[in-house]
Amino acid sequence: MEYFFEAHKLLVGAGDVKIVRELHHEIDWSARVIGIKGFRGVGKTTFLLNFIRERYGDSRDCLYVNLNDFYFSKRRIFSFADEFYKRGGKVLVLDQIHKYPDWSDELRQCYDELPGLQLIFSSSPVLRIFEGNDDMKEIAKIYHLEGLSFREFLNYKTGSSFGKLSLTDILASHKEIVPDIIRDVRPLAYFPEYLKSGFYPYFIKNPEFYSESLLRHVNLALEIDVTYLNQIELKYLPRLRKLLQLIGAQMPFSPNVSKISTDIETSRTTVLNYLRYLKNAKLINLLFENGNNGQLQKPEVVYLHNTNLLHIIAPDNINNRNLRTTFFYNQVGYQHSVKSAKGSDFRVNNQFEFVVGGKYTQAEGENTFAAADMIEIGEGNVIPLWLFGFLY
Repeated sequence: MEYFFEAHKLLVGAGDVKIVRELHHEIDWSARVIGIKGFRGVGKTTFLLNFIRERYGDSRDCLYVNLNDFYFSKRRIFSFADEFYKRGGKVLVLDQIHKYPDWSDELRQCYDELPGLQLIFSSSPVLRIFEGNDDMKEIAKIYHLEGLSFREFLNYKTGSSFGKLSLTDILASHKEIVPDIIRDVRPLAYFPEYLKSGFYPYFIKNPEFYSESLLRHVNLALEIDVTYLNQIELKYLPRLRKLLQLIGAQMPFSPNVSKISTDIETSRTTVLNYLRYLKNAKLINLLFENGNNGQLQKPEVVYLHNTNLLHIIAPDNINNRNLRTTFFYNQVGYQHSVKSAKGSDFRVNNQFEFVVGGKYTQAEGENTFAAADMIEIGEGNVIPLWLFGFLY
């Protein structure tokens, strides 16, 4: 136990460069069991350590442990938590819980038998926390740590402290909001960098190796998260890789499932399952006309999850159209319903339709808007595309 207290003290005292994440303010930190899901390298560990620094400092009331440690190959989570609790511990932070077998049973036992102990854990986005784990539905609150919004990236790069905006604010008051932002910074000066290398926080420590870091994490997500957690044999990994590359190379991708099944040598049902697995892993986004992203329904369009992925998966398919629509879906879709729409690019919250395009893009209709690139200030229903990066 002392080994972990010492490791905890070193990590908390390291004081990594901090990016204030909006999710920190949205979590109910009083809940007994809290789960933070997120893509590899998105900053889950840093997020947890920043919480510990702010709330507990080096107090022994709280303990961070990484379940990758070989120690947990021989000791149960409950046994460890029980000892920590008896020593006066109040908050146990378990990083990478998806690496531990029978994690849900262990957490439930901790919840039932250690009533004064709070459990906070992180996991891969692929981990099925509630599916097949009815006990977890009763006790856990789950949150997803998305990559950096354009607002969070801009705040870090410029030392600003812009707050998030609601979709209602953007639609109704964008012309009044934008001058307050551009008075201090010029967002378009930072926008291309964000589209290429700003979604994941790798740029903080090793910006020159950003592409290599992202490529490594994408491959790890395919090799471990998607295959292992979905119980797919590794021999089928090339099919997943080929499907992901095909999506990037042909994006915006309107899938012909029969043709794909022939190209990657598998069944139609398996193709649809693969698409769902890649979506759950935060590698792609699926766009449906009716919003039903059921396992056996073909999506209207498939996008890569964010613009940074396009730069490493399909650099030959980078164009303004792909960057704009991928950015919009990524930033708006995190907290809002996004569907396909006839006559426009997206329908949001079953109410608003959006055309995403260049500086001369226009919109007609009361609930139709244009998200226009390369403009600082909009007019009427024409809104700067970058401003949708302030939604979280």
